[in-house]
Amino acid sequence: MPPRLNFLSRASLCRPTAPHASVASLLQPFLRSAQQPAQQRNASILSSLSDNSGAYNKKIRRGRGPSSGKGKTSGRGHKGQKAHGKVPRNFNGGQTPEEVVHGVRGFENQHSIEMTPLNVNRLQAWIDAGRLNPNEPITLKELESSRCVHGIKDGIKLLARGSDKLTTPVEIVVSRASASAIAAVEAAGGKLITRYYTKPSIRRVLKGDTDPIYSIQSAAPPTPRPDFKYRLPDPASRKDIEYYRDPAHRGYLSHLLQEGQGPSLFFKTPGQGRVGDHNKKAAAKGGAKGASKGENRVW
Repeated sequence: MPPRLNFLSRASLCRPTAPHASVASLLQPFLRSAQQPAQQRNASILSSLSDNSGAYNKKIRRGRGPSSGKGKTSGRGHKGQKAHGKVPRNFNGGQTPEEVVHGVRGFENQHSIEMTPLNVNRLQAWIDAGRLNPNEPITLKELESSRCVHGIKDGIKLLARGSDKLTTPVEIVVSRASASAIAAVEAAGGKLITRYYTKPSIRRVLKGDTDPIYSIQSAAPPTPRPDFKYRLPDPASRKDIEYYRDPAHRGYLSHLLQEGQGPSLFFKTPGQGRVGDHNKKAAAKGGAKGASKGENRVW
């Protein structure tokens, strides 16, 4: 029908004569509606706008009767404690809770320690930046004041990440160190010592009230040390004593080991200890019987 509309529109635009004037006036309302199809289409689009699927979720109105979609009881069922109110988690009907009767066990190891890690590449980066002086011993105090480590809890453990980047010989004192880190420090011409610290002693070392290296059982310092307000403690438990007596860990108590003696306090070195003393006493009492009895003893 577009050709017919165009023809009629042309006819309306031309100068009408007396017989065509009445026809154009009769077709004028239809011509106006035909000249505005785009506006009608736009109006139909606006009337059909809607949200995308999932853009709007209808809120569930509970407790509004069967018409709410959740029924008469609003999804709570019929009667009972859960229908009347909320029930706390692990509620056992009013009796004493299980964690109060039996206690909470197995979630925390009281003997565990939390070491602050320090990698070798970070140590070398701090030396290259001039934050650490490699000509002096590097202890917990220097590492914390230079912000090389943050938040020392039970000590510092030196790790070997980026060990190939360590080229500066340093003398460092830490709580513990891995075997690879020890090899990296010594390969660069440095020296590593592991020594025992407690949480109070770490706080005093950081404040400058305690010597960070030497204690009563340590080897004598090469130069006189200034007097400090507190003394650095030594280990008292067997596990710590054995760790810092081991030369493989570069412990500061390794100088206490005698020739042929191991770091363990439980296993005794053959030829030393009570066995030899017992044999001497048995031989002094006279009699091969007593000597043989002593030789047959393990300890």
